[in-house]
Amino acid sequence: MTELITPELGAITTRGDVERLQTELAKLPQYEPITKHYFHGGMYCREVWRAAGVLVVGKVHRKEHFYLIASGTVLITGGGEAAKRVTGPTILLSMPGTKRAVYAETDVLCMTFHRTDATNVEAAEIELVEDDPLTTYGVGNQLRLKEVTA
Repeated sequence: MTELITPELGAITTRGDVERLQTELAKLPQYEPITKHYFHGGMYCREVWRAAGVLVVGKVHRKEHFYLIASGTVLITGGGEAAKRVTGPTILLSMPGTKRAVYAETDVLCMTFHRTDATNVEAAEIELVEDDPLTTYGVGNQLRLKEVTA
């Protein structure tokens, strides 16, 4: 994730394209989003606030889940499709193995909803998220490197 990038997302459609973008973004100052985690009734919800101008490369999930753009407007690419503009509230179905780049055109609230018996973030991520040595984010969206832009 990084601020102050006007992405050319139209040409980024494959997982390889998104991974190459992620490698380039990792060279820039990073943005740590406000992330909240909720566990209830065999479900896990991750709530992520993103400021306008932030470009995110997400982690790859192992299982199908819901991806909700609760408010704001984003450009989303990956999953074999050209970039599309989505304004919340909109719910998307996310398939296993999908890796996306998401650019926040406005301040945005995004949420994912997962079925799991996990009761903490660490256990949920072990179950739900593929290992990604390229990501700048550790468990719970915490930056691995602490060079952060506000």
